[in-house]
Amino acid sequence: MAGEAGGAALGRAADKLFSLSGLFAVRKPKGPTSAAVLNLLKERLLAEAGVQTNRNKRNQVLKIGHGGTLDSAATGVLVVGIGKGTKMLGTMLAGSKKYTAIGMLGKATDTLDATGKVTEEKPYDQVTKGDLENVLQKFTGDIMQVPPLYSALKKDGERLSSLMKRGEAVEAKPPRPVRVYSLSLQQFQPPLFTLGKDVECSGGFYVRSLVNDIGKELSTCATVQELTRTKQGPFTLEEHALQEDKWTIDEIARSLEHCTALLLGEPARKKLKTEHPGETAVICEDK
Repeated sequence: MAGEAGGAALGRAADKLFSLSGLFAVRKPKGPTSAAVLNLLKERLLAEAGVQTNRNKRNQVLKIGHGGTLDSAATGVLVVGIGKGTKMLGTMLAGSKKYTAIGMLGKATDTLDATGKVTEEKPYDQVTKGDLENVLQKFTGDIMQVPPLYSALKKDGERLSSLMKRGEAVEAKPPRPVRVYSLSLQQFQPPLFTLGKDVECSGGFYVRSLVNDIGKELSTCATVQELTRTKQGPFTLEEHALQEDKWTIDEIARSLEHCTALLLGEPARKKLKTEHPGETAVICEDK
């Protein structure tokens, strides 16, 4: 009898899992890729529901995807679509995002962040807080930005980052229009500078490129040391992003209810008419 009760409970959990639909947010830790985080989430949910992956059973397909890649070294809000919610992820790509970033003056790397190889070192002693604040004004509003070579952008169907890691020659993509809604200096302790929580930008924007460009504008160089996405669309890190210990069917069901109301109340933001191939809605299915 106990076995039957347990089986019934698992059956109910599986039914609930496959009925989930909508958008919610998780907190991505530093280290794994966005795809790896998504796979772990999916594994946890299927294991909790007692679902054995069977490629021949179409009724056991769990649709799940994310709406915008975060670098492996970055942390913060990762928006997830489940069920029919995967079709809503495109709106997350074009929507605004907020970040906090710590940059380091005097060093440049091939990846434009702390994970890469140092490619250049320049003095930075001449840079003042006022210089930094003045430069930030040049990067506010509608600007042109060259995406990083180490990125999710693709050439002939393959990510530029994968080509770079193999040592293949890769040409920089042409500058493209992006929008920075707000940008401010929170702290300056040379060589480190912190861009505050109101670094708000359009989809397709790279903070790594911003920090690299800031360094050049100051006649030195700069690279990202730490990066956190604090908001994507209406989802904030503090209020909506589920910690790993809450990656359960019931917690996600509760989050979906809350986030549905959140999305309905989200004001429309005028968006740039531009493509954002650097960020793609990744959808995974068990087939």
